[in-house]
Amino acid sequence: MVKSIALFGTSADPPTIGHKKILEELSRIYDLTISYVSNNPSKKHKEDISIRSYLLKTLIEELNNPKTLFNQSVSSQWAIKSIRKCKRIYEFNNLDFVIGSDLIKDIFHWKDFDKIIEEVSFFIILREGYPVESNTLKMLENYSVKFKISSIKIPNISSSKFRLNFNYSNLPTSLIDFVKNNNLYESTKLVE
Repeated sequence: MVKSIALFGTSADPPTIGHKKILEELSRIYDLTISYVSNNPSKKHKEDISIRSYLLKTLIEELNNPKTLFNQSVSSQWAIKSIRKCKRIYEFNNLDFVIGSDLIKDIFHWKDFDKIIEEVSFFIILREGYPVESNTLKMLENYSVKFKISSIKIPNISSSKFRLNFNYSNLPTSLIDFVKNNNLYESTKLVE
């Protein structure tokens, strides 16, 4: 039997209750979800990848779900490298690459886009304010991109919103003390 596998890479700067909800929902849909933190080449990250990966690992440990794994060794700033590392480690070929609707337009410009679409199907999670527009759907079809649009409902919170308003209730409870005690994102609060 072929397992259903999701690969969920995120910048997690920091991981929020939105990330938690996504991971919980993916575990209901997929036999296995593998998650990691990456440096997005088109973003400036507030905290180092080592801090962000520690936070995501802590969140996944809190979930305590054998169907949800943290594996930072698959991390790369390039999706194609993460996809191929994941396939090598876990020895499977079927893989859904999880992406938010806010980023779906960007995939056409990703490094090795033509190879990525041969390797995976996209599992698109709708984010409030970021509908998948008809011209994007046409482009996905024109490039023969395999994709599914999720019906997962996630809170309207993002890492960038947390950095702007510093509402700790938007963080998973397992992360609040660590973020506060280590003054993480404090420089963001003072600047923004």
